[in-house]
Amino acid sequence: MSVITVTRFQVAPADAEQLRARHTALVSAFRAAFPGLTEARLGRLDEETWVGIWRWDSAASLRAARQAVPGNAEAAAAFSLTRDAAVEDIEVLDEH
Repeated sequence: MSVITVTRFQVAPADAEQLRARHTALVSAFRAAFPGLTEARLGRLDEETWVGIWRWDSAASLRAARQAVPGNAEAAAAFSLTRDAAVEDIEVLDEH
């Protein structure tokens, strides 16, 4: 069963372009290492509030990827720009 991860966080407006570039690098690195990442989106709610929405093919793929985050240079670079991050994992039960 697939899982959608929603990460909501704050970024200073001056860092917006840098965040977008780092998110792109992060997605590329994780897709290369973890083929279970099937979708990755980045959106902005307002000047400082952003949302990352990533879809994984399974909870096992998500767990494997999360174990790699502490030593991942792209993750460290992307998250160094953020504050007040909150993550929710959504188990997809039904799709139409």
